[in-house]
Amino acid sequence: MTVLAHRTDTVTRDALAVLQPGFEGTTAPEWLLRRIGEGLTAVGLFGRNISSPGQLAALTAQLRTERDDVLVAIDEEGGDVTRLEVRGGSSFPGNLALGAVDDTGLTRDVARELGRRLAECGVNLNWAPSADVNSNPDNPVIGVRSFGADTHLAARHTAAYVEGLQAAGVAACTKHFPGHGDTNVDSHHALPRIDVDLDTLQVRELVPFKAAIEAGTKAVMSAHILVPALDPTRPATLSPQILTGLLRRELGYEGLIVTDGMEMHAIAGTYGIERGSVLAIAAGADAICVGGGLADEATVLRLRDALVAAVREGALPEERLADAAARVRALAVWTREARPDAQPEGSRASGIGLTAARRALLVTGSAKPLSDPYVATLAPVANIAVGDETPWGVAAELAELLPGTGSGVYPQGASAGDILAAAGERTVVAVVRDAHRHPWMTEAVDALVAARPDTVVVEMGLPRAEPRGALHIATHGASRVCGRAAAEVIAGA
Repeated sequence: MTVLAHRTDTVTRDALAVLQPGFEGTTAPEWLLRRIGEGLTAVGLFGRNISSPGQLAALTAQLRTERDDVLVAIDEEGGDVTRLEVRGGSSFPGNLALGAVDDTGLTRDVARELGRRLAECGVNLNWAPSADVNSNPDNPVIGVRSFGADTHLAARHTAAYVEGLQAAGVAACTKHFPGHGDTNVDSHHALPRIDVDLDTLQVRELVPFKAAIEAGTKAVMSAHILVPALDPTRPATLSPQILTGLLRRELGYEGLIVTDGMEMHAIAGTYGIERGSVLAIAAGADAICVGGGLADEATVLRLRDALVAAVREGALPEERLADAAARVRALAVWTREARPDAQPEGSRASGIGLTAARRALLVTGSAKPLSDPYVATLAPVANIAVGDETPWGVAAELAELLPGTGSGVYPQGASAGDILAAAGERTVVAVVRDAHRHPWMTEAVDALVAARPDTVVVEMGLPRAEPRGALHIATHGASRVCGRAAAEVIAGA
């Protein structure tokens, strides 16, 4: 009886150890601290948990009162995807901007500085970078989160990012394996499918992940995508062929495998989060990411109990769960013992994020000096992967430089006539995001340029259309510093 009780307790602790749950609020709830004391080894943070760097540091210190090696994870890609600066926009450009500059030293230094800021706040695992090759320009969920559509460019910048982030003592989590770039479906809403052959996967999708592994990435995140050439029945997150066969055996990866959010519809809507979590661990995943949408104690207990029951029923080998838990704990030890490298000379003082954003601009044409422009932001429906609460655009940044600036936000259905009526005689600055995916934006911009040839156009997404307007600026991302860099050009600064 004592042996059985000890075994059950061990399995329960291991089941808690493989979870990376979220929670509500800017302080740790009592239930979370209690579960950390019982064996929970990781916690995921989202924008709702962060109000300032000081508050975040206090929160992570509170979590570590229960155990000093707890993994505190965050989805902080910089650029369009920021949790650290969710309310104001990121101080760093995203991957596409860095890929446009194509200076791996700059990418390494940006990641190093981002990692330093995370480490100062007590965050030690970053669900970044995205190693996806954005081969499908209509991809609704990757886009500017990718370094680009060129495989080898994506590979060298993925490696540089991993090196920079981990030099700051923060573990990188390279995503979304085996590659989410050739999809036209958002896995938050449905299960994407990639119908390419093995040769294409080897020379395109897998190359950046191989580079990340060679660079020593401490974690890899799986994608909720179906790749029939690798497994015709199960998405990558639940596939032994992909996680164990390909990632572990063929690519020789020994670090932590983390799932993408299990409450995303690609898994929750097809398998359910309990069964999906069991299948993921059985397939070779080591950590279950959940908490973006389900952030309560009941979710943690449901997943813990599902894993324990699967072990008892023989559906999940106890050894596999123990191995997964051991990998989580090993990464926790690494983060506790990591010693950051020396800070690159001058990177903090020089404002490296804004410097990178300025270098990433692609500017076509010229415009007369403006004193009181009207900024019309043509806003698509917010993407849940990016975060609909993060502001973007150039209006606020331009208003700092040109106090007479006016502005308005125009959703789908708005016309050029609406914008011109609001602008009056002022020069229009039309700001778009992935205009190639939104015909209404293209139509509105074309009409604006036809009516007002002096219109300035700023593309803050993937630049696919031909430059239009008297001045056309492609920022390669919509972070705050990308907006600032564009505003400087518009204002003649």
